[in-house]
Amino acid sequence: MDEFSFIDSIKQKTYKQSSIIKGIGDDAAVFRQQTQDIVIAKDMFVEGVHFTNNTMEPYHIGYRALAANLSDLAAMGANPAFYLVAIAIPKKWSTVDLDSIYQGMKDLAKDYQMDLIGGDTVSGEELTISITVIGYVDKAKAWYRETSEDNDIVFVTGTLGDSQAGFHIINNPGQYDQGEDFLIKRHRMPTPRIHFARELEPISRVSLNDISDGIASEANEIAEASNVCLHLYDSDIPISEHLRQFPLSLQTKWKYYGGEDFELMGTVPEKDWHLIEKAAEKTKTKLSKIGFVSSESKFQGQVILHYNNDKIERLVKNGYNHLRR
Repeated sequence: MDEFSFIDSIKQKTYKQSSIIKGIGDDAAVFRQQTQDIVIAKDMFVEGVHFTNNTMEPYHIGYRALAANLSDLAAMGANPAFYLVAIAIPKKWSTVDLDSIYQGMKDLAKDYQMDLIGGDTVSGEELTISITVIGYVDKAKAWYRETSEDNDIVFVTGTLGDSQAGFHIINNPGQYDQGEDFLIKRHRMPTPRIHFARELEPISRVSLNDISDGIASEANEIAEASNVCLHLYDSDIPISEHLRQFPLSLQTKWKYYGGEDFELMGTVPEKDWHLIEKAAEKTKTKLSKIGFVSSESKFQGQVILHYNNDKIERLVKNGYNHLRR
């Protein structure tokens, strides 16, 4: 059983609470209050799985752990408000280390006026951080993966593959170009696209997903949830100039399957594309049009990759998967 099959196996078929709008199956859960929908997401950050002492300083651990959660809120179009932190602490981690971890979280939370409102602290064998973030949207204004339709434009923010390149540099010291610091920062301190996502509120329909496991995985999730086909153009997938110093095989691997860039990909009706561009311009967010959506039944739930030589192939869902054996 892989990670996604396991998640599907524990998903409730029905809910007892009538206020639930979205449970398991998207980037965050949503439940309705009188005038707002509350959005909740949770992620874990585990020593030896997501980081080691070699790949991240304590400050980066805290920053990166909260950033991953905020990216889930961004994918729902939510405004962040609160967070709770549960942490298992091994004896080898000092008080100074822990202070730095929480400082990383506090500094990022400050950018979005978030408040730390609770959590738990226990001892453990490996440092483990579990964060719950709570945000809100106006009633019925959360964005979901399942709303893509025929002829939508597919887009993505930022550049892809940078985080994995940064991880590679950290673990393989050597001679790199002047982009070394940029790529390492993209791995340790990603920017959640909260401000960009909040500017999408006037749009009638947007399907969003955050790129945590790689665009190959996230694009397939949108295609499957919406029962459509996403067509992506290989030449339009954005990468940074610093990524081009690596062999083409690594560029391709990292931009499609690397993950942890925490950019947003999504689809939008063609008539609303100018509003996406306006949001990107206002928030100084790099934006790329990378494909289109079709409803042809033979490709339903799939992602098709188009190359400049007219070759096409299916882009399979091979991003990071915690339970793959």
